[in-house]
Order: sequence, then structure tokens, then C-alpha cells
Amino acid sequence: MPIKVLIVDDSFVMRKLLSDILSSDGIEVAGIAKSGSEAIKKISQIKPDVITLDLVMPGWDGLTTLKHIMEEYPTPVIILSAHSREGADITIKCLEAGAVSFILKPSGELSLDIEKVAPELLKAVRSASTVDMAKISALFAPPGRPVKYKAVETGRIIVIGASTGGPQTLVAILSSLPPHFSPPIIIVQHMPSIEFTQSLAAHLKRVCKLMVKVAEDNEIIARKKIYLVPGGYSMALQATDQRNKAKVVMRLVKDSPDALTPSINATMRSIAEIYNGNAIGVVLTGMGSDGAEGMEAIKNSGGKTLVQDESSLIFGMPQAVIDRGCADSVLPAGKIAEGIVELVSSVY
Repeated sequence: MPIKVLIVDDSFVMRKLLSDILSSDGIEVAGIAKSGSEAIKKISQIKPDVITLDLVMPGWDGLTTLKHIMEEYPTPVIILSAHSREGADITIKCLEAGAVSFILKPSGELSLDIEKVAPELLKAVRSASTVDMAKISALFAPPGRPVKYKAVETGRIIVIGASTGGPQTLVAILSSLPPHFSPPIIIVQHMPSIEFTQSLAAHLKRVCKLMVKVAEDNEIIARKKIYLVPGGYSMALQATDQRNKAKVVMRLVKDSPDALTPSINATMRSIAEIYNGNAIGVVLTGMGSDGAEGMEAIKNSGGKTLVQDESSLIFGMPQAVIDRGCADSVLPAGKIAEGIVELVSSVY
């Protein structure tokens, strides 16, 4: 059975271009809608497997439409977002409201060159069609009490890699960490540009009791901080003095436009080299295998590794780590914060 897609976009040109891309790969365009209210009617009729949703439309905008979809007909939704700070802010809100993922339009709202992101769009649609909507609902359960934690200065560092479904899962994890949690945390979340990382950091600040910021080049890593590697860059750590691990700086390198960015493997490998057995690696939901090599490096250096179980929206990245035999623990999203705290507090 072909995947059935509903395209929601007020532009005739964009609907036609998107239809051509999807149809060329054997995906069925089961319907089109010019507005959010029309989309709701079409969903009940055609029962699509996946919906592509424009953000800027007359009447209901994309976020309002998404909220109606999640309330009335929960369906995997892929957001089509413009490359701007405003577009990034709304996109993160859409992920918070239940969207599976997003595709960045190459040239703004009317992207006649949408073909440039055709491979990314096709991959996202096929991946979204496998998502169990119950997993998305589970991510938005109210956070529980913060995990109990007795501060122990063990020199640990945590690095978390995530892709599709990562922003929602990060909220569930970080909101459960205690306010006095001291080891630094580095988050490598696949994002297309720094604007999206900045919007994600602002969102995480609202739900997390720790300081959250976007990492800067040559910045020294400090305790009690959470750093997000900016989209469009990859990051490696460098010890300015091998005998003094307090002097570790973050080096950012601009990625090529077609790279999967930021690279989870690159950051994890550098952390394994500097921190050895004090590194704790975590891989969350996402397509592909980025992070598998990095987790292997952490494990081989004496560190510990955790991966999200099949509560993942997309189990590809965690599965790749498990297949390499590099996962010390496999935990649901709701237990990962507890797993991290236990490892930080233990001697291994």
C-alpha cells in the first residue's frame, strides 16, 4: 500500500510542486487543502498517513491548524518552514504541539526551487509514516518530580545526540533533572541552522531548571550549564591543558550545506578523547546512524552509554548503537534523566 499524504498549503504553485515530488517516488497524494479548516474536513474523509503543513496561510495559520489536527485527528505532520528567526520560533512551537519533523524551504514561503530538498522531504514522509502517534502523546505528559541527586564532584560530562523527535524528548529529560545538577551537558540536536537552535534553546530554558545556551566558538565549558551545538556547525572539544580538564574549550566548524548537521559523531569522539572514562553518552530518537561511532568511542574509552528504547519516535539511531554492541543501558524517555543521574553519582 502506498503512503497517503495530504498537502496543506494556500499556494497553488507549492501544492503542485510538492505533489510532483511525492508522486514521482510512488507516494500517493490523497488530497490537497488550501486552508487549515479545509484540511480538517479532508482528514476525516481520506485518513492520510502523513500531512505536510505550511506555516503561513490565511485564516488558521500552521500552528493553529496543527493544534486542531492533534486534538481531532492525530496524524504525523511534517512542517514546511521558512528560513527565518520567526519561522524557527513557530517551528519549535509546532514540534512542541506534536509535529513529527520539519523541512526547511530553500527560498522562503514561495520556494519554486523546492526540488532542492526533495530527497529530504521524501525521507521525512517515509519516516513519519512509521510513527506511532501514541508515542507523541506520551512525550507531552506532565513532567514528574525532579530526580533525586546527591551532588558528587566526579568530573563527569554528558553528551546527548538526537534527531527527529529529539526536541520533544529533550523536554521530557531535561525537565526531570534537579536544579543543582552540576556536570555540563552538551546537546547535539540535528538542526538546519543556528536560528532553529536558538529557538530550541529558548524553549528548553522555559522548562529546565538549569542554564541553557547555544555553544559559542572558543567558549570554555563550565559546570551547571547545558550547551546546544548550533545548527549549521559541528563541534569538537579541545583541552588547552591536558592536565586541567577545567580548561576545555568548544571549537565550532561551519558545515557544508549538504551535511547532516551538527555531527553527533564528531562531538562524541572528541569528548571520548578528552574525558575518557568520565564521559556519558546518550543517543535519542532519530533516523540513520549518526552517533553510533561516537558512542563506540565513548564506550571504548571507559565511559558509559545510554540509548532511548522503542519509545523513540524513530528508533534508527538508538538501534544503530545497539547493533554495534555499544549500549550499556536501553531506557524509555521517562527514565533517561534518572539513568544519567545514577551514572553521575556512581563510581565506575
